[in-house]
Amino acid sequence: MAKAQDNLIQIKHKETGEVYWTRKNKKKVARKIELKKYSKKLRKHVVFKETKK
Repeated sequence: MAKAQDNLIQIKHKETGEVYWTRKNKKKVARKIELKKYSKKLRKHVVFKETKK
């Protein structure tokens, strides 16, 4: 089961502190991920950036 959790990453919005969890293929993607996700606090789509767990 530990292997399934290895590719889980946390993406966070700096202003609101909201967190999403997603998966990343670390063999193919070496850079940090930035995704546009919906922010419930701001009620609009904003950029979430990868952070440490």
